[in-house]
Amino acid sequence: MKLNRKDILKALETISVAGEGNNMVESGAVQNVMTFDDEVVVDLVLATPALHIKKRAEVDVMKVIHEKVYEKAKVKVNIKVQATEKKKPEIKGKAIPGIKNIIAVASGKGGVGKSTVTANLAVTLSKMGFKVGILDADIYGPSAPIMFDVEAERPLSVNVDGKSKMKPVENYGVKILSIGFFTKPGQAVVWRGPMAAKALNQMIFDADWGELDFMLVDLPPGTGDIHLSIMQSLPITGSVIVSTPQNVALADAKKGVAMFQQESINVPVLGIIENMAYFTPEELPENKYYIFGQEGAKNLSDDLKVPFLGEIPLVQSLRESGDIGRPAALQTATPLESSFEEITRNMVQETVNRNKNLPPTEAIKITTMAGCSAVNKK
Repeated sequence: MKLNRKDILKALETISVAGEGNNMVESGAVQNVMTFDDEVVVDLVLATPALHIKKRAEVDVMKVIHEKVYEKAKVKVNIKVQATEKKKPEIKGKAIPGIKNIIAVASGKGGVGKSTVTANLAVTLSKMGFKVGILDADIYGPSAPIMFDVEAERPLSVNVDGKSKMKPVENYGVKILSIGFFTKPGQAVVWRGPMAAKALNQMIFDADWGELDFMLVDLPPGTGDIHLSIMQSLPITGSVIVSTPQNVALADAKKGVAMFQQESINVPVLGIIENMAYFTPEELPENKYYIFGQEGAKNLSDDLKVPFLGEIPLVQSLRESGDIGRPAALQTATPLESSFEEITRNMVQETVNRNKNLPPTEAIKITTMAGCSAVNKK
C-alpha cells in the first residue's frame, strides 16, 4: 500500500506531545513527513529532552499511524530536541552551596503517608552511602522530629565564616530541620503565609547544612503558599508524588503533578510512589488485601506519563516504627526494607536521568548509580 502524506498529517493532528495543549502539527513538533510506498519517516522537534516524553512521542506517532492510516506501515520517528526560550527548563531559586540535589516530596492530599515515605527514603539513601538532609516544610503539622526520635533536641548555633547559623539535628545519618524544633509540644502554629515563608527561608539559608547529596523537602498537603515559597527559594531538582490507590487520593495527587508541570513552575516530576498499596497481615505474609483499591497510583503514572517508582504495603510495623522514632527502612531482611530500597534506587536513577537530559546547573552534581555513591564532577 502506498501511503499518503496528507493522511499521515491528519492522523498526527489527533495526538499531542505530553504536557502541551496543541496537537503535534499545530504546535510545530512535526517538522517533516516523508512517505515511500508503505514506509513513512516522521521528523519531530521537541522542546523537552526528558526521556519518557521522547519515548511517549515516538510510541504515540507509531500507534496513531498504524491505527488510522495503515496497520502494516513501516514507521520511523526521528526526534530532535530544540528547547525554545519559552519552554527551556528553568531552575529557580538560589542554590545552597554544598547541596547537590533537592527533591520535593508532595502528595496533594493529607493522610497518605508522605512524611513516613520521606523519612524512609532519607534513611535508605543514607544506608546507600549518600549524605542526606530533610527540610520539614510542613509548617502546620511537622512530624520529622517524632519520626526520627529527636523531639527533645534543638538545633545548635554555630559560627560559619563569621555568621551565626543553625546546625541541623542529626539521627540515623540524616540531618533534619523542622519548625517542630522551635515550638512546644501541642502548640499550634497559627501563622499567615508570609510568616511561614519567612520561617522556611531561615531554615533553608540560615542553616549549616554542609555537604549533601540529597535534600528531601517534606511539603505540606495541597498546592499553596508553602509550595510556591519553596520553589521560589530553592532550585528544585525534581519532585516525587506520594499517593494511596484510592480515587480520592489520586484526584489530589493528579493536581500535585499538575502544579509541578505548570509552565511558570516547571519542576520535573521524577515519579509517583504508591503507599498503602495492599494490606499484609504479619501472620500471613503471602496474603495481599487491596483495601484502598489496586494499582491506582501505578495507573495514574501511566495516564500522566510519569515514572512509577514503586509500591509500599500497609504493614503494622511501618506505623509502629514511625511512632517510636525509628524508620522502618532501618529494619533488615524485611519486605519493607526491600520496598524502600527499590523505590529509592528508582528515584536515584530518575534523578540521574533528569540530570543527564536537562541543562546542568550548580544544584546538579550527581552522576551514576555505580556503587550507590555520589561523585563530584570535576
